[in-house]
Amino acid sequence: MITNYFEQIEALLKKVEVTEAESIEKAAFKIAHAIENGGIVHVFGCGHSHMLSEEVFYRAGGLVPVQPIFIEELMLHKGAANSSKLERSEDYFQEIKGQLDIRSGDVLLVASTSGRNPVPIDLALYGKAQGAYVIGITSLLYNQSQASRHKSGKLLADAVDLVLNNHTKPGDGVLRRGELSFGPSSSVIGLAIINALMAGAVDNLIQSGKTPPVFKSGNIDGSDEYNQHLMDQYSDRIRF
Repeated sequence: MITNYFEQIEALLKKVEVTEAESIEKAAFKIAHAIENGGIVHVFGCGHSHMLSEEVFYRAGGLVPVQPIFIEELMLHKGAANSSKLERSEDYFQEIKGQLDIRSGDVLLVASTSGRNPVPIDLALYGKAQGAYVIGITSLLYNQSQASRHKSGKLLADAVDLVLNNHTKPGDGVLRRGELSFGPSSSVIGLAIINALMAGAVDNLIQSGKTPPVFKSGNIDGSDEYNQHLMDQYSDRIRF
């Protein structure tokens, strides 16, 4: 089963690389364009999907102008079951939108594999209303297998400007024993997608003759001063 898991993940990564190439390239261009014009990138996910926002924030080799949307009640450390309950709530987004600073010209990345719960959908719709370009990392197969829990009937794929399909199976397991599905794929595939996006954005900036604002590792001598200079440039936008 261990070997099988690696084989399944490798196959999914290749599938995403091939089938989502055009969409990932478009998303990378949009991110580079936003940064080039003074915008930033917001990243959000509930539950395990919030790992995508942590992955690309304050990351050695990653872009500086990345704003993670950390809503602790929607993460796991404040109560996993409660985070699921709140993600499904029709009213909870109204309680958190005051913490957001999404502006026209920004990019908003929303990760939700099932794509059916209200909070990620509400955030995507809100981001579009603010004039941001909204990208959803989701599973179209999962979206199509379940009804939306949003009052509009929309799924995340219906609420964004661009869909990046992580090709996760409903239930998230790539392995099976009888009726038991296990071995989740959405996190590792999502992390690969979002890192590919950022790499593509960096390359786009270089191709445009710009110097990309990329963090150096804090474990390399001289990096602290270099990183602080970059952070100072975005101190009015990046909360954390």
